[in-house]
Amino acid sequence: LDISPSSQGDKTRKMATVKDVPAQPFIKALAAHFKEGGQMEIPDYAEYIKTAPFKELSPYDPDWYYVRAASIARKVYLFGGMGVGGLAKVYGGRSQKGTRRGHFKRASRGVLRHILRQLSEMKIVCKKVDTK
Repeated sequence: LDISPSSQGDKTRKMATVKDVPAQPFIKALAAHFKEGGQMEIPDYAEYIKTAPFKELSPYDPDWYYVRAASIARKVYLFGGMGVGGLAKVYGGRSQKGTRRGHFKRASRGVLRHILRQLSEMKIVCKKVDTK
């Protein structure tokens, strides 16, 4: 991704933002930054928990926690004002119980809450102040 000014001397170009970068490379790079930074601590039970009640197994990727944290940071930046409930809707999915009809279930809120706390300690996200 080339974000340098053009060779024609156009100095009015702005820096690239999160909206300009495709989601997958951004999330991958931010997850690697979280992993190398050492500021984010993964809970001890992270290898055993599921990300949602409709999932059968925990994630296969050992770095899933960093990837989810990077994805949450991106979502909060793009759609400001998202809390735990809104993120649970975004990361939710279809619960399939055999031959019965599938229904939408929300993602587990404990994981999302823990990641949001970690991101707020790192000063990446902050609570929205109501001005009523």
